[in-house]
Amino acid sequence: MSQFFMHEKNNLVNEAIEGILLSTPWHNLRRLDLGDEIRVVVRADWDKSKVALISGGGSGHEPAHAGFVGRGMLTAAVCGDIFASPSVDAVLNAIINVTGDAGCLLIVKNYTGDRLNFGLAAEKAKNLGYKVELVTVSDDIALPENPQPRGIAGTALVHKIAGYAAEHNHPLEEVKALAERAIAATFSMGLAFGTCHIPGETRDDRVAAGHSELGMGIHGEPGVITLDTQNSRSISGIMTDKLAQALPDGKQALLLINNLGGFSQLELALLTREVLQTPLAARITHLIGPATLVSALDMKGFSLTLLALEEPFLTALNAPVQVLGWAPVYDFAPINLQVASRVESLIDFDPSDNAQVAHAVECVTQTLIALESELNALDAKVGDGDTGSTFAAGAKKIQRGLQDKQLPLNEIPTLLALIGEQLASVMGGSSGVLMSILFTSAGQHLEEGSALPQALMHGLERMKHYGGAEPGHRTLVDALQPALEALVAGESLAVAARAAAQGADATASMVQAKAGRSAYLNQHSLDGVKDPGAYAIEKVFAALAR
Repeated sequence: MSQFFMHEKNNLVNEAIEGILLSTPWHNLRRLDLGDEIRVVVRADWDKSKVALISGGGSGHEPAHAGFVGRGMLTAAVCGDIFASPSVDAVLNAIINVTGDAGCLLIVKNYTGDRLNFGLAAEKAKNLGYKVELVTVSDDIALPENPQPRGIAGTALVHKIAGYAAEHNHPLEEVKALAERAIAATFSMGLAFGTCHIPGETRDDRVAAGHSELGMGIHGEPGVITLDTQNSRSISGIMTDKLAQALPDGKQALLLINNLGGFSQLELALLTREVLQTPLAARITHLIGPATLVSALDMKGFSLTLLALEEPFLTALNAPVQVLGWAPVYDFAPINLQVASRVESLIDFDPSDNAQVAHAVECVTQTLIALESELNALDAKVGDGDTGSTFAAGAKKIQRGLQDKQLPLNEIPTLLALIGEQLASVMGGSSGVLMSILFTSAGQHLEEGSALPQALMHGLERMKHYGGAEPGHRTLVDALQPALEALVAGESLAVAARAAAQGADATASMVQAKAGRSAYLNQHSLDGVKDPGAYAIEKVFAALAR
């Protein structure tokens, strides 16, 4: 099945170009009014007094090429259909409309269609009296036996370097020579987990799950080898080894990390870290990216480009531009950690004994530990099956402190605060944080002179405030709140236990959960099943009341 965001395939490129024109913050782009079949994006501020730079090719590589049109880079971009070279007529019209006496330089990626169509347009323009030169970017080193290396993300670097020379009034011969020096100093390699998704077509699934293809082309062309891994460290090592071999001895380099379209920012950040942990990092002085400069629609992959540095290259790359697609150059610097003070336990206490409190702590913790399997089985029906393990983990931590006589049993405010701190560290997910809020707030309120039931009720209110649950939402609050309300009213533990049981029973008939993972389930899944947290509260109060 084809999955592509568009209105009509035939209008996709034209409408996307309109979006590019609308989104430039400098309002410096125009499209030549030559009909729907000729798509040429040009600088609105161009006066033909300088060497014109024209590039282009198939669409689907955005921001290349229209995203590089603007002051300091391209004068015009000629856009073909998806992955299809623009016509000779389109290129020729671009040349004629932007080229003055200074001439123009065509920058093309090394694909047959681009070489032929741009080349023929150049010859036709020369016959009309225009000064036209052409350079071909061939930075892909993935296929060492290929007599015609492909042009990939390194093309953007050539645009920038040549664009600087043209913007600073260098003659055509010098602009071309600088572009050719940049091409010779540029080395790229790509890798993808799968091919791109072309509008209106199903995806080619030739790369098996868990594998990756080294050297896949930006149109989905086969690479040099399929790797049986998607491991970031292994892949980074393989690619940087090959790039290091291509880099001339003694040369330092700029590294461009280019997203082919489908990598998330998280993955790109990891990629950056992995690449700069390899031996190649010792030769890298400047970085661009991670960023999307030359994409392949939504291809799940990336490319790495090295530029062997010369001072003129750095000057050109650092110059300001007014284009949508460029990413700034920055100096490579190793990671430096900021000196910091780590927050340890904020609770200063001396262990103490209190037989009555010890009995209550033992009763609660042992009840929750014994309930682990039962609560997990109950939670498996309405959640992710770990409520019992989560509660048991917290209970075991507190119980170990009790057995080791490392609890302030005679200082209840401190005990509650300590329990709150320890639950947050051992109970997974939101449950630990919520229970920690309850006990931490209760301990603070008790320290301020409140009675224990009122302090626990205050803790519950803070837990509800941050967690968002209320009675009727099918959570442990449905059992805990009525039990605490009974204690605040002066009732016995037995009365509180009955209130907790009634609250837990009520959750079995609640048709919808409004908090926790159960909120994602339908009525049929919940019907007749008690909320596991509420059931745990019911059992704890029952044990305390005995």
